[in-house]
Amino acid sequence: MLSSIWKALVSAYAFLATVPVIPFLLVYFVASTRGGDRKSAFRLAMDLTNAFLIGCVAELLNRRLHTSFGLFFLILLLLIGGGLIGNAQNRIRGKVDAGKLFRAVWRLSFFLMVPLYVLLMFFELVFPAVKA
Repeated sequence: MLSSIWKALVSAYAFLATVPVIPFLLVYFVASTRGGDRKSAFRLAMDLTNAFLIGCVAELLNRRLHTSFGLFFLILLLLIGGGLIGNAQNRIRGKVDAGKLFRAVWRLSFFLMVPLYVLLMFFELVFPAVKA
């Protein structure tokens, strides 16, 4: 019973991560119609879609580079970005606000993942990776 639910969740995540524009548009339209505020709906859609983008970009990196380091590479980039932003916060304000730091890194990573997703998906569709 539990394994079938897990398989269904994994399949749903795999589908939504393959085409991340679907969850983005779905969350954006639902949030903007329910709340009426398009700016907060866009932010919510960005936040949710980023989880799907990270998974998809990590797998595309793994396939393209014939490695299993894609997710760890993306986490490393997020940690480096967090360190740089945290350092800037500490220098400007004298303290680090963890909530703002996490939100800033998460939202900035969205703007890194979208071009990576488009570029890697283009290469995957035009020049499929061959297993060595």
